[in-house]
Amino acid sequence: MSDQISLTVDTRETVGKSVKRLRKDGLVPGVIHDHGKASVHIQGNYRDLNKVYVQAGKHHPVQLTAGGKKYTTIIKTVTFDPKYNMLTHIVFGAISANEKVDAEIPVHPAYAEGNDSSPAERTGLIVLGQLTTVSVKALSKDLPDVLTYDAEKLVAVGDQVTVADLHLPNGVELEIEPEHVIATVFEPSALAAANDEAGGDAEADVTSVDSDNESTAEEGTQAAEQSPGGKEQKESHDQGTNPAKN
Repeated sequence: MSDQISLTVDTRETVGKSVKRLRKDGLVPGVIHDHGKASVHIQGNYRDLNKVYVQAGKHHPVQLTAGGKKYTTIIKTVTFDPKYNMLTHIVFGAISANEKVDAEIPVHPAYAEGNDSSPAERTGLIVLGQLTTVSVKALSKDLPDVLTYDAEKLVAVGDQVTVADLHLPNGVELEIEPEHVIATVFEPSALAAANDEAGGDAEADVTSVDSDNESTAEEGTQAAEQSPGGKEQKESHDQGTNPAKN
């Protein structure tokens, strides 16, 4: 795990639809859920909170100070404005050093020294990724910043890497089936033909998925803040802003 990520935020009294005023002032409302205790309502500078999300994702512990109290947390839920793609709400879950936590770890290919692509890509084939993160469980000190797989295994059309191919550190347990495919090699012409055949239907499906995943700032805030502390929230975020893809 990389360096410690820390941030000091303010506690807040403003809740519900009134948080619109906070956003106009460049602030982002949020919540800390602490093992079933009363939730702590917080607010922070947009730039600071967005930077923390980009750095920490949903896998790196964040040391939060709020109302003079320190919390070790993991980001559980983020909500983005679907029109402007701006962070509008954030939910942190407090964790303890001796507690195993669930986290979403980014998945990256590991290339041979001197290369920046797989053997398949070096011969003009296409590698289509099907997973960008995987769910794991581990102590906070054992959570990796990234999980890698050997991209040299991707050579010919039809070659695949699965979750079972990930290099898993000691103390980290997978929370996803090992048979789940991470990436597959395709012939460019075959992939193009499949896309053409899908045509407008495929595009319509993507639009539908996006609309299900996104929510307004008010909806995300209400759902997160009305739930009891310590219970995981339903995620609502823009996939394009997920740091796991960076």
